[in-house]
Amino acid sequence: MKTIFNSSVTALLMLLISLATCFAEEIKVTAGGAPADSIIKPIAPHFEKATGDKINLIFGGATISFKVFDRGDSDVAFAGSSFDDLLAALKKDGYEVKDKSAYKPVTVGKSQIYIALNKDNPVKTLSREQVKGIFTGKIQSWKEVGGNDEPIMVVVSTQNPATMAAFKKLAMDGEEYLKDTIDAPTFPEIANAVVSNQNAIGFGPYTIGEGNKLPQAPEYSRPVIAVTRLNTPAKVQRLLDYIKGDGQKYVKP
Repeated sequence: MKTIFNSSVTALLMLLISLATCFAEEIKVTAGGAPADSIIKPIAPHFEKATGDKINLIFGGATISFKVFDRGDSDVAFAGSSFDDLLAALKKDGYEVKDKSAYKPVTVGKSQIYIALNKDNPVKTLSREQVKGIFTGKIQSWKEVGGNDEPIMVVVSTQNPATMAAFKKLAMDGEEYLKDTIDAPTFPEIANAVVSNQNAIGFGPYTIGEGNKLPQAPEYSRPVIAVTRLNTPAKVQRLLDYIKGDGQKYVKP
């Protein structure tokens, strides 16, 4: 009798697993670097385990992510900016959204922009004025901020327009970036560039600190939004609910 009971329980469990698999759905997510690194990647394995759904992450800058979503090739787009700032970046990119009421932007959190220095750089603290001066080019030597008498090498990522625009607004009072910069496509590549050069400086999400040091500096935070259409698919809503609920313990600041 015990053997029959155990066999029945095993069969029931296998049936439930099979049913869960049948109802599991793929969620195609497009996201800029900051939302991808701070939210989607950290929560993905936990969300998939909890729901059975599968996240298919397609990385692109905020504007690229929206364009992919807008043409129907993803279910939701994430950006590290307000919706109005995202629309402005799209317009600047030659892509104008004529009816913004057709979309449903939802704030799912915030992402801090960190500044990264090489571990061997003696500078430990940067003020708001110093950060602005470095990235606008008004400060060109580390000696001017308490470091070595060496030129500052600024590394940025033009493929992450939302973060670039947010940092320009928050840290630089809207002034332009200096022209003499090094462009690294992704945030991991910015981190690597700073790791390999003592005089380099970059900014990005928390992952920018991997292998580098994060100096004491002002906090630069911006919202992270998810953009869906008015009738949000149930699978996307499950993801958004998870991010704002149980997923919060896995989200990176």
